[in-house]
Amino acid sequence: MTSYPLPRTASAADTARPSSAWTGWGQWLALATMTLDHLTRYVLPEAWSLDWAGSSLGRIAFPLFAAMVAWHGLFNTRNPLRYARRILVIGLVAQLPFMLMPRASDALLLNVCFTLAAGLAWGAGLRELLARYRTGELESRWLALGGLASLTAWALLGHWVEYGHEGLLLVPLLMLAMYHLHRAGEPLAERLAAAALALPVLVVAGQMNASDLAKSFTVATCVAALWLAAGAHRLAPAVPRAMPRRLWLAWYPGHFALIALWLWLAGGLG
Repeated sequence: MTSYPLPRTASAADTARPSSAWTGWGQWLALATMTLDHLTRYVLPEAWSLDWAGSSLGRIAFPLFAAMVAWHGLFNTRNPLRYARRILVIGLVAQLPFMLMPRASDALLLNVCFTLAAGLAWGAGLRELLARYRTGELESRWLALGGLASLTAWALLGHWVEYGHEGLLLVPLLMLAMYHLHRAGEPLAERLAAAALALPVLVVAGQMNASDLAKSFTVATCVAALWLAAGAHRLAPAVPRAMPRRLWLAWYPGHFALIALWLWLAGGLG
């Protein structure tokens, strides 16, 4: 697949697609840490005192998913909105078993696929607006109107999705930082500008969890993703066994369905 078109002022060197070998490892790690988080939260007895696992290793999953979505949205798809729709379909399938998970609040909450899909659509839409503005195809008033509309949507949707307003910000901020870290050349000014754009990612990541332990794992995952964008992607070897596509697509809704079934059986037996 060819990379998503960058702003028309970018040079040929800027648009070179980086290696995505690291995402093969990322898929396995994301599913493993997500499943660990949900098992410790919903299945394993409180008496086992394994909450620390969800508050540490479990906090890798969301920023890692966000980093892979941002990466593929930038470099591995012609149409990020179609990619966002595929993520949304998974979220729709997973929503019912997700709603069966025990929660402190009965308020409707949309699962993390909605967060990722909306963040990707937002990031891709803003990139397109800026690209058209830079080439003179879009007037400044329409750019401002588009920005205002996106901020309004973010403010409203943030109350309904998993990880809230901070979660919605993570994918577009990662897209912005990854793009500039990847295209930064030798001049010190370019490197400093790219590093400055990485700071908001870390600030938002640090706001998504309550405990210091959880914050540290979330921030560290984002640091690793930004390091990959800055050039470390070249160091990642190919994963020995690629994630089967059907497993990748089915695991999120499937594991919630299995957990819901287990909780129902455990409640019936109890």
